[in-house]
Amino acid sequence: MESRLIAQGYPRVIGCDEVGRGPLAGPAVIGLVVWEPHHTQWPEGLRDSKAISEKKRPGIAEAIRETFTYCTIGESSPQEIDDGGIVKALATAVVRGLRDLAAQGVSVGSSVLLLDGSHDFVTPHLPHPLAVVTKEKADRDCVSVSAASVIAKVHRDACMVRFGEEYPEYGFERHKGYGSAGHREAITTHGVTPLHRKTWIHF
Repeated sequence: MESRLIAQGYPRVIGCDEVGRGPLAGPAVIGLVVWEPHHTQWPEGLRDSKAISEKKRPGIAEAIRETFTYCTIGESSPQEIDDGGIVKALATAVVRGLRDLAAQGVSVGSSVLLLDGSHDFVTPHLPHPLAVVTKEKADRDCVSVSAASVIAKVHRDACMVRFGEEYPEYGFERHKGYGSAGHREAITTHGVTPLHRKTWIHF
């Protein structure tokens, strides 16, 4: 897919994927990885983060950062998710990531943003025009999006492990903020934290 987009005249493809859409707690995180024509090799074992074991992901994420010159993370907080909804929060995280890429020297405006899925949730929230292409299963089939999914997942998991140390009674390091039975029981017993998406908790 990336080669096809380059052939259409785009100088680079920015692969994008998100993690943390569904949890009850923690940030929404997006990964952005810039694919350029000289990228003909990529880390062994690279695929959608969901198909990689938790043990192997950090090593592959490190290899991604060594392979691709430009990659970054964008985040939106639980408060932003509560205030504006998950779709707007994810778009905000993408915009933050794009701004970081621009600060690194990437000419974002001449690029094309490749999103996993069939819905372009980003364009309505972009401050400047940017070509956006969607593709179902891009996290499986497109190198840049697979790489973005891995760095996003590793980053968010590390955040949740740290939050587990801060709030040990909730077990964030285990369930990563998702609505497991143990997490729900902890909320019932101890209440919500600043990490929780309060508008999502209905039990």
